[in-house]
Amino acid sequence: MGDQVKLNAGGAEYDYPVLKGSVGPDVIDIRKLYGQTGMFTFDPGFTSTASCESALTYIDGDEGVLLHRGYPIGQLAENSSFMEVSYLLLNGELPSKDELEKFQLTISRHTMLHEQLATFYRGFRRDAHPMAIMCGVVGALSAFYHDSTDISDPEHRKISSHRLIAKMPTIAAMAFKYAVGQPFIYPDNKLSYTGNFLRMTFGVPAEEYEVIPAVEKAMDRIFILHADHEQNASTSTVRLAGSSGANPFACIAAGIACLWGPAHGGANEAALNMLKEIGTPDKIPHYIERAKDKNDPFRLMGFGHRVYKNYDPRATVMQKTVREVFEAMKVTDPLFETALRLEEIALSDPYFVEKKLFPNVDFYSGIILSAIGFPTTMFTVLFALARTVGWVAQWNEMISDPGQKIGRPRQLYTGPTHRDYLPLEQR
Repeated sequence: MGDQVKLNAGGAEYDYPVLKGSVGPDVIDIRKLYGQTGMFTFDPGFTSTASCESALTYIDGDEGVLLHRGYPIGQLAENSSFMEVSYLLLNGELPSKDELEKFQLTISRHTMLHEQLATFYRGFRRDAHPMAIMCGVVGALSAFYHDSTDISDPEHRKISSHRLIAKMPTIAAMAFKYAVGQPFIYPDNKLSYTGNFLRMTFGVPAEEYEVIPAVEKAMDRIFILHADHEQNASTSTVRLAGSSGANPFACIAAGIACLWGPAHGGANEAALNMLKEIGTPDKIPHYIERAKDKNDPFRLMGFGHRVYKNYDPRATVMQKTVREVFEAMKVTDPLFETALRLEEIALSDPYFVEKKLFPNVDFYSGIILSAIGFPTTMFTVLFALARTVGWVAQWNEMISDPGQKIGRPRQLYTGPTHRDYLPLEQR
């Protein structure tokens, strides 16, 4: 027998096994708790609860570690491509040259959207938020691709996974084009996954679009850095929706809806808005004083992280990328000067260092996306595009897990106890 945890409840003693992962905290297996004691655990936000077993992503927030299938995120962002990371997350191993080429070819064959979906876009108001459009269009995919929604069939799961990964850039670019009133641009499969997305977003039929290598590389890195992040709110939403047997398109649409929340996917937008509020580098000291004042509502966005209590490992690689993009795009915006100065101060000011308020991935990705030409409304859409790979991999893992059950959290009920109905005239 392995380790056990003893619980004394109602005068009786119960033993619960301790399960060990390959790395990270041990977990107490309380599956029999309710059956044996008639009690639940109380854990708002599930912050002390492992909701599933997973072999995809490991995070150690205190040490600033993020691993995908064991590979550190820094190494992947530096040396790999988004397509390679996608293959790794889906299949468990890095691909050989042939496997990667075959995977890229498969994805490129699924990039086009059903032509009827273009009319679906036109049903939205011109000023609709792109995330509202994303939720609707991705949910609608299940009405177009009936041939791959049998989730008990591994082949069907594979096809819908490939479709979702391939079509998301097209869906996102069309949401952008619709908002700015430009014609939709069809995919060009000669280009890379990321190059294709940039062309569909910023290209116009009137002239040839040229992909700038530094921008393509930066965008690919941003996609890698957002590919998966363990059991966060949107991923848990995808798993919860999937636990009912819902089709994959509906599950990913649910993930997009959850990601739309400002506390989850909107952090890089908040960081950029903060930089706009500060304005120019000379105003930084004033805002830093405000951030230190507990009575002042002003908060520094893009610093620190709920999980990472150390330097966000995703931020290190972004720091370098910021400068590469600025040079390639010949950026001369005071906003970017402010960002670089703020970063410098935050890394040396004892207040920030003590509180471990280091610039996080959202701080850098917001600046880069803005420099490339994305409006803030598109930031969360790009996050959803990249995270689709993680969602799909997590959904696949859940469906294949023999221990998987329909999600059913419990509650601590604090409402009225039994009372009898009174007819209207007696109230």
